[in-house]
Amino acid sequence: MSAPEKMNLQTFTQGLWKENPVFVMMLGLCPVLAVTNTAMNALAMGLATTFVLICSGFLVSLLRKVIPKQVRIASYIIIIATFVTMADYLIQAISLEVYQALGAFIQLIVVNCIILGRAEAYASKNGPLKAVVNATGMGLGFTFALLCLGVVREVLGGGTLFGMQVMPDRFQPWSIFVLPPGGFFVLAFWLMLFAAFEERKQKKGVTA
Repeated sequence: MSAPEKMNLQTFTQGLWKENPVFVMMLGLCPVLAVTNTAMNALAMGLATTFVLICSGFLVSLLRKVIPKQVRIASYIIIIATFVTMADYLIQAISLEVYQALGAFIQLIVVNCIILGRAEAYASKNGPLKAVVNATGMGLGFTFALLCLGVVREVLGGGTLFGMQVMPDRFQPWSIFVLPPGGFFVLAFWLMLFAAFEERKQKKGVTA
């Protein structure tokens, strides 16, 4: 087992940009494409995933020396499923409309590679505080990516943002953006933009 990392600013920020779950690691793409037809759905899914990441990461880290190696994955899944159930009931209590819009994708957080990946790769090897800080950064990075898609798709596909009209009355919504193909188009756009920015950043680093 590798030595635990020292906690620094990168512990939090790596999930926001350098190791962004969507734009860099390409994880959790099912909810990214399925629920980002509105900014509200994107925000709700991002916050629910962040909640599960933080809580499961904390508990896995806390129990990392107690859970037998042979059953660690099964144990992690049980822990994750517990917090997913809590998130499911919380969303249902806060907004039934959002809950119905997200549908089965709330329960499917259990099998999101981001959650299990952080539990195995980070929380099980570091202390509770580091696990929480890292999970918070990863969760916010995931939420940021969802919002990037949700905002574009809602504005172009419906002329609204968080349900409020932001485009002029004469604007003709591009309905394709709120349909499944629109998710692929917008994701491709953001991936190209992200890659171009990273390439420009690397070139500046070489010439500096």
